[in-house]
Amino acid sequence: MNKLKMIALATVSGMVGALIINQLQSPKGRSVDMSQPEAESKIPVSKISKVSYSSMIPNEDFVEASKKSTGSVVFIQTLSEVEYRSGGWMDWFFEPRSSQRIGSGSGVVFSNDGYIVTNNHVIMDADEITVIAGKKSFKAELIGRDPSSDLAVIKIEKGGLPAIEKGDSELVSVGEWVLAVGNPFNLTSTVTAGIVSAKGRNINILKDKFPIESFIQTDAAINPGNSGGALVNSNGQLIGINTAILSRTGSYAGYGFAIPVNIVKKVFNDLVKYGEVQKAFAGADFIDIDSELAKRIGIQDLDGILITDVKENGAIEKAGLEKRDVIRKINGHQINNKATLEELIAKSYPGEKLTVIAERDNKMITREVVLTNREGTTSIIMRNIYYAEDLDASFESVSKVEKDLLGIESGIKVIDFKSNGFFYNLGIPKGFIITRINNKEINKPEEFSKILKNIRGRFDIIGIDESGRKVYYPFRR
Repeated sequence: MNKLKMIALATVSGMVGALIINQLQSPKGRSVDMSQPEAESKIPVSKISKVSYSSMIPNEDFVEASKKSTGSVVFIQTLSEVEYRSGGWMDWFFEPRSSQRIGSGSGVVFSNDGYIVTNNHVIMDADEITVIAGKKSFKAELIGRDPSSDLAVIKIEKGGLPAIEKGDSELVSVGEWVLAVGNPFNLTSTVTAGIVSAKGRNINILKDKFPIESFIQTDAAINPGNSGGALVNSNGQLIGINTAILSRTGSYAGYGFAIPVNIVKKVFNDLVKYGEVQKAFAGADFIDIDSELAKRIGIQDLDGILITDVKENGAIEKAGLEKRDVIRKINGHQINNKATLEELIAKSYPGEKLTVIAERDNKMITREVVLTNREGTTSIIMRNIYYAEDLDASFESVSKVEKDLLGIESGIKVIDFKSNGFFYNLGIPKGFIITRINNKEINKPEEFSKILKNIRGRFDIIGIDESGRKVYYPFRR
């Protein structure tokens, strides 16, 4: 009897299941759109959007965008000689151990006569740079680099290269579809797709004294090796140079960051034409405004940035703006955060005028700010590097802007030195700022070279390292 009950129950269950499946099928076997509400729903059908996989695919053809851009993205390999020092007295008696370090990344052909843009961190400290384009290898020359934006320009002796078409990063919209083109994990000509998920991101990764961070954020997959590659729009136009990923593992975890192409174009033009980026400075420090800060300074609107410090004789001071003023607009554009301002200044030249609308004591004021260069003037600056033959090293004077930032009155910067040369054996690193030798202030590289050449016995060199710390080096000659 129990067996008959079980058979009957199974039969009924099967009939009910078949009936349900039949109800969920359209006449031609297609699935019913399950996004439609039930008849009892109080929400009108017209108010509910149908969601399907096809609606997530952009109308633009990625195939054409890929064809236009992949030929303009090259593979970069670097070779660096790395020496290991103990940092103690043994360095005076034993040769340092050395090894070769191989790195790789991507680059973007910016002009068809061989100029290529990449990240500074891709070629930094490289003794040899090789570019692989169209399965052919070329030795590359370093034209210039800009640590503040993490960009560099290299050149190969090869004409007729397919220069990438440039877009306008100001026209890029959040939600827009983009492609990341590069060479992740040594996989050349790799294309991934995603959307722009934010603009004007400042993620504090650049360790330069004057960092420029206003990244385009994307969820297109970017991995190690993509650095220096292209972020392009659906038309295949360059809108950014892929630079960083946000990850705890070192691999793609959802977010990548690219330098806007409008900044890239200026840096490229300056490095090729002048050998140095013609940076503009406002002569002030700024911070973003949050609700706590707004309450403390007595304002309601959280948009804008607060001036926290004004440099003496700087552009902001000369324009009549003051500490605690809140900048709301520049040249008619809303300034919502510090990154927006940094991007605007990064695209500007010394001597350019900015019309600034600021709030002071709950009143709006308008001022005209004339941006200056690193020496506080508006002229073009050509980099002047002095090579000291006796020291086998090169130096340059420290700019006024950097002196003000570090709070020093004098200084020369170590630019480069030859391996096993006199200065190399002192163990003072590149980027170090020498302020004094035997307690004498140093302002010119020629002066330092002359003193060090003739010095005998004990001597000391004092200066500032790249982290801003004061460092003392004792020596005997």
